[in-house]
Amino acid sequence: MEEKNLLIKAFLFLFLISGFIACSKQNVPIEKSLSGSTMGTTYHIKLIAGNVQNYEKLHQQIDSVLQRVNLQMSTYIDSSEISRFNSFNDTAWFKISKDFYTVLKEGLRISKLTGGAYDITVGPLVNLWGFGPEMHEYQVPDDKQIEERKKIIGYKNLRIKENPFAVKKLIPEIYVDLSSIAKGFGVDKVSEFLDENKIKNYMVEIGGEVRTKGRKGNNDFWRIGIQYPDGSNRIAKIVKLYNLSMATSGDYYNFFELNGKKYSHTIDPRTGKPVTHNLVSVSVIEPNCMVADGLATALLVLGPVEGFTFALKEKLPVIMFVKEKGKFVEKFTPDFKSLIEKNN
Repeated sequence: MEEKNLLIKAFLFLFLISGFIACSKQNVPIEKSLSGSTMGTTYHIKLIAGNVQNYEKLHQQIDSVLQRVNLQMSTYIDSSEISRFNSFNDTAWFKISKDFYTVLKEGLRISKLTGGAYDITVGPLVNLWGFGPEMHEYQVPDDKQIEERKKIIGYKNLRIKENPFAVKKLIPEIYVDLSSIAKGFGVDKVSEFLDENKIKNYMVEIGGEVRTKGRKGNNDFWRIGIQYPDGSNRIAKIVKLYNLSMATSGDYYNFFELNGKKYSHTIDPRTGKPVTHNLVSVSVIEPNCMVADGLATALLVLGPVEGFTFALKEKLPVIMFVKEKGKFVEKFTPDFKSLIEKNN
């Protein structure tokens, strides 16, 4: 969740259409914008002015909320909660915070739901391929190295409990990485903070993961554009969000090439190797951004066929960009189609 973690889970660029409302219109609330850096990426917040007395103080408080999340979930901070657990080479119960428990519980739920295609313990394999915090050169490990790492992963080797909040390893080497879900959780925590401060209309975005509540200053829905994952800035779809979140995962930006072959940063825990399918990116819409974040990563691992079948079964609002013969083919579920802006 530091600089390199920005690349661990790539995403489509998302942007807010029609950022500021013209101040010349009477009785139209003014939108305020706050931004900063967190988790190796940036955040942007838009909210409707009205009941905020001190925006500088609000901004500082938001930074504090995000700093706490980073100190809980970052594998790039040695003293973080997750780093201390990963270093705990024991099978005894390890006390954790409520927030850490919440993210672990959701990560384990998605891991089970996808049959291990998504796995919050995949970190040792990610590191082996050069995409994690071990910080070594990209390499193609041999089958023996992969099999050795596969012996020390597996979400089924974790147990959690609620009273008191704690987690334990069934094998001491288990290593947890929540980078695929923590940004979404950070979005939710900021949203929760804004709710506590009685801010009823806002849009929160961290590294491409976004959550909305209420409406914009002109009483319209929050309109979020999704670009094609080719760096062209072309808009593929615009969706209208009302009290909904959207998260995107893709491998367009993070990969390496050796001997003319491309290796994706997206590692399939079931094989121990980078995915080889042609799904470039996927976006998921859910009320909760943490859930959307985890599911987007899961679908990217599952691929365009297995993942789309899963999305239909779970009735998820999902759009996929699949590369076929050098062109992007869009695939979206019926639940996603209903959120697309008309004439788009």
